[in-house]
Amino acid sequence: MATAAPARLLPEVEKFLAESPLKSVIGGKDVAAASGETMTTRDPGTGEPIAEFTVLSAAEVDQAVTAAADAFKRSGWATMTPNERGVHLHRLADAIEKHKPIIGQIESLDAGKILGQALGDVQNFVDTLRYFTDMAQHVQRRNVLAVAGHEAWTVRNPWGPCGFIFPWNFPFLLIGWGVSPALAAGNTCVIKPAEDTPLSAIYLARLAREAGIPDGVINVVTGTGAGAGAALSANPGLKRMSFTGSPEVGRLVGEACGRNLVPVKLELGGKGAAVVFDDVDVAATAEKLVGAITFHTGQVCCDATRWLVHKSIYDRFIDECRTRMQKVHVGHQLDGSSSMGPVVNAKQRARVLSYLEKGVAQGAQAVVEGGPAAVPGRDGYYVKPALLAGTLDNVAAREEIFGPVAYLASFSTEDEAVAMANDTDYGLANSVWTSDLGRAARVAESMVAGNSWINAHNLFPKGVPYGGVNKSGTGGGVNSIETLFDYWRSQSIVRPL
Repeated sequence: MATAAPARLLPEVEKFLAESPLKSVIGGKDVAAASGETMTTRDPGTGEPIAEFTVLSAAEVDQAVTAAADAFKRSGWATMTPNERGVHLHRLADAIEKHKPIIGQIESLDAGKILGQALGDVQNFVDTLRYFTDMAQHVQRRNVLAVAGHEAWTVRNPWGPCGFIFPWNFPFLLIGWGVSPALAAGNTCVIKPAEDTPLSAIYLARLAREAGIPDGVINVVTGTGAGAGAALSANPGLKRMSFTGSPEVGRLVGEACGRNLVPVKLELGGKGAAVVFDDVDVAATAEKLVGAITFHTGQVCCDATRWLVHKSIYDRFIDECRTRMQKVHVGHQLDGSSSMGPVVNAKQRARVLSYLEKGVAQGAQAVVEGGPAAVPGRDGYYVKPALLAGTLDNVAAREEIFGPVAYLASFSTEDEAVAMANDTDYGLANSVWTSDLGRAARVAESMVAGNSWINAHNLFPKGVPYGGVNKSGTGGGVNSIETLFDYWRSQSIVRPL
């Protein structure tokens, strides 16, 4: 199936898409749905079809979990030494890095992500895989315990088959965050990508097969969330489950896993605050926050979407933000001149536009109006950046929009700012902006969230846990040694002396 992308696709990308309908990968084999059912993934920048992919039934998803369980028991993956497993995983990381231009273009085309950002996501996957692979080789899995009258120790072992459901905003990067620690720990995986963005996951499974990862260690099942996703989260054969997405679906996944007593990690939404004090460089801070809200068209769960600004600089800050937002060039994601691409689909565009309407209807001021964006020759899902201002009881200030929309409010005192930041059901990530580092630390520690950042937003250094609280998630975070430990079960051994 041809694509209407404005930039020339790499021959390898054209060849991959020409295989449409693209199949799932189960037990090392390409698998089509027995029903023959397929779905179409579309270029968000044009609305045109990219490729068709197979829609698996619940029974076929169950087959993937069985394949992962068989690989855990029989392939030798779980019983390899960390060094042996590391050889395989480093080969996979090298293969992904070698194919980065191909995967980056696939990701850009499928997710509507600016090409440079998509390439960065691929490199992030590579770096994450290497990080956990090396960590697993150096962590002591056996720990002797000092217990009177007994010889005792604990040992960490892999759980078994692990399920993963990933969203459409960072399809490839989040696969890396999710499966890298699980694989490094010796587990096997079943990956369910979002129905809007399945392509990079399918390509990964094929690349893993070529790189020598044993069959069944990495399985990819495509289809709908209500079909394949629900079947995966409800499968009692899983030993661990991870879901990244909305709180509404996260509750359903948690309920399904709870019925089977399968431990589940939920990385959910956010309504992050950026608290801006009066001692900042106003222009520089405005530039960074506008850059954050327009990055990947605001489709970032940990983004700063509530900007709480000290009243003494409020008007200047608005002026600086307005100027920068109006200069954002909206265009196709493969057009090198674009600084912001489309949202992922027509439904998401309608969601963003509806929140602008509801916010204004409830009394918010449209500082930067936003609305639909016209891109000549491209009938894609484009919106303009928007900036609303008003009281925090407004629907646009309280609910996650998942688009390039920020909401402004002013404060007078530090205590007021902290109270405003914490007045939310979410708890993923906030930031504090000030030149007073004592105040920065004090406010950062007072905000109720999994993550607080100082004079920056969206920071993910390896080694720092990243996760959410309240409506933003439960079950642990990512990017740190704690994540690796999530994918080992702890077992105690005791002998009386």
